[in-house]
Amino acid sequence: MKLSRPFGGKKSKRKNWLLILFGVVICYFFIAAIETGVRYTSTDEYCQSCHVHTDADIAWKSSTHYDNSSGMIVHCVDCHLPPKGEGHLWAKIKHGAKDIYSNTFKDTDKINWQAKSDPEAAVHFTYMNSCTSCHSNLFPSTLSDEGGDAHLHYQENKENITCLNCHISVGHYDENNLHAHNVEFGATAGADKEVFTESTSVSVFENYTEKIPGTSVSFEMIAVPGGSFTIGSPDDEPFHENDESPRVRVTVSDFWMGMAEVSWDEFLAFYAETATTGHASDVVEKENIDAITGPTAPWGAPDQGWGKGSRPAITMSHHAAEVYCEWLSKKTGKKYRLPTEAEWEYACRAGTNTPYFFEGSPKDYSSKGFMKSIFKPSTEVISEYAVYASNSQMKTQEPDFVKPNPFGLVNMAGNVWEFTKDYYSEDIYSTYGGEVTDPTGPDEGTEYVIRGGAYDSDAAELRSANRDHTQTEKWLVTDPQMPKSIWWYSDSKNVGFRVVCEPEK
Repeated sequence: MKLSRPFGGKKSKRKNWLLILFGVVICYFFIAAIETGVRYTSTDEYCQSCHVHTDADIAWKSSTHYDNSSGMIVHCVDCHLPPKGEGHLWAKIKHGAKDIYSNTFKDTDKINWQAKSDPEAAVHFTYMNSCTSCHSNLFPSTLSDEGGDAHLHYQENKENITCLNCHISVGHYDENNLHAHNVEFGATAGADKEVFTESTSVSVFENYTEKIPGTSVSFEMIAVPGGSFTIGSPDDEPFHENDESPRVRVTVSDFWMGMAEVSWDEFLAFYAETATTGHASDVVEKENIDAITGPTAPWGAPDQGWGKGSRPAITMSHHAAEVYCEWLSKKTGKKYRLPTEAEWEYACRAGTNTPYFFEGSPKDYSSKGFMKSIFKPSTEVISEYAVYASNSQMKTQEPDFVKPNPFGLVNMAGNVWEFTKDYYSEDIYSTYGGEVTDPTGPDEGTEYVIRGGAYDSDAAELRSANRDHTQTEKWLVTDPQMPKSIWWYSDSKNVGFRVVCEPEK
């Protein structure tokens, strides 16, 4: 009996092998095409075809990642994607999809490129494991002692510090981001202008223009008549916080308050006259009891390259602000100081008892919440009175950018947070009882109250009752000095201050 062949036989086997071979070839070309596409879309030229920031290429070619003594060039993907095998392809897909969306649906001419180059933003598209994959030795023999201290500080604080905090200009050079002592800072303050010989004489309680003797600087002071108001916010106010209650009836006495925050012109007049060359622990010489020891040279550019002039002075510490007030008092013969928290809120409200001193609800102005990412919040009224995240271009602005409140004070909402004289306590209002006159806050503490919100704040933080506080340790995290500066915050650029002046009694 003759046996039949297995189904298909040799022809079937040959066909199966051909199909497998065909599949292998197809897979090979498919993988090769993907690899070619990945390589092509990883070139510097392709990156720049989508990233339309006009200065990115120039800044990169001016940096030490392009122009250096070794001749090595660090390419876009070397920093802006993680190393291969560490989520490289997924990050490429994620960032690529976002870039395609932005170029398709957004007006790239309106993108704030300056804000995207700040460390807070850049950390979202610059990978620290890419930095350390190249710079594996953080303590080379050529590193200075100061650099060694800074890198040791980084290793001990990786949860709070990134490479970008100190080396933001390594990949894209910015002459304003100097990471060193800025010994030239403030050297030309007040040059080529008339110098005042006397301060302004004030005999009645009304607005006046103060002139700082020995300088060419003047500033406006607003007479704020004393009165009573209710400090804090009701529980049903949108975005109410627990430290804004219980509400208390407060009476404050007459005082003058700076029309705007202390400007760079004003602060640099103080800096030019009192700056010291030593370390933060410098003290006043005993034989000259009237002398005031001022700030040491700052690190980098405290004005962030935004400009000085009438813009609010920023990055100085609460201690520096208090010493400035002491200096100003000696220069003018008046009693200048920081406002108490009660004085600040009274001046901000200017007779109003609503969330803002202008019309509108925080719910309408705030960008918080998923729906506000789709339906943009209203800015029609608030932008007339406040410099905040929606209109600031993520930097401070000059006083004439906004309208004043009913007392004639500008930037009480937004621009920069403002120091007050009071130590911060979450439940301080509960200690005042039902009514209090001229309260000054807790007798002791570690941090100080700040008020008003800033250029990078959401509208919810601009409410008249909103409270926050200094964060000294956090704001000095990248200061490489040991001990750290008592004059300058290395990691806070949205806080300033304004002064008040007490009438003579």
